[in-house]
Formats: sequence, C-alpha cells, structure tokens
Amino acid sequence: MDNLGWIAIISIATAGLTIAIGSLGPALGQGRAVAQALSSIAQQPDEANTITRTLFVGLAMIESTAIYCFVIAIILLFVNPFWNYATALIGG
Repeated sequence: MDNLGWIAIISIATAGLTIAIGSLGPALGQGRAVAQALSSIAQQPDEANTITRTLFVGLAMIESTAIYCFVIAIILLFVNPFWNYATALIGG
C-alpha cells in the first residue's frame, strides 16, 4: 500500500477514535450533572429555577468539549493537512 493509502487509513481511524473518546467524557459528565441537579431540586424545590439555569450553562460548557472533538474529526476527514503535504511531495 502506498503512503497516501496509509495517510487515509490513519486519518479515518483517528477521526473515529476522536469522536468515540471525545464524546464519552462529556456524556458521562452530563449524566452526572443532571443527576446532581435532580437531586438538588428534590432537596430544595424552591431553588429549582436557579439550579436549572446553572445546569443549562454547565451542560453547554460540557458539550463544547464534544463539539471541539467533532471539529477536529471533520478537519481530519475533509481538510487533512497531511494529505495535502503528501500529494505535494508526490506530485512535485
């Protein structure tokens, strides 16, 4: 297999691992945050609005990690700098 084939295989595998591992942590974090928020609301129902508002801000910040991983995977698949470098070496 030539070098371009290996670059394509490694890029696709890395993009898949980035999405798999990069979404695992935020998913666990969001589950824990929601569980704690529900527990807090059950203990203090009068503060439900404040807890819910803070929960949504926290969930948005946790979700940004998964979005960054998604962006990196898209870059590896569609705008791969290694692919451009290898084709430039072969072509010229």
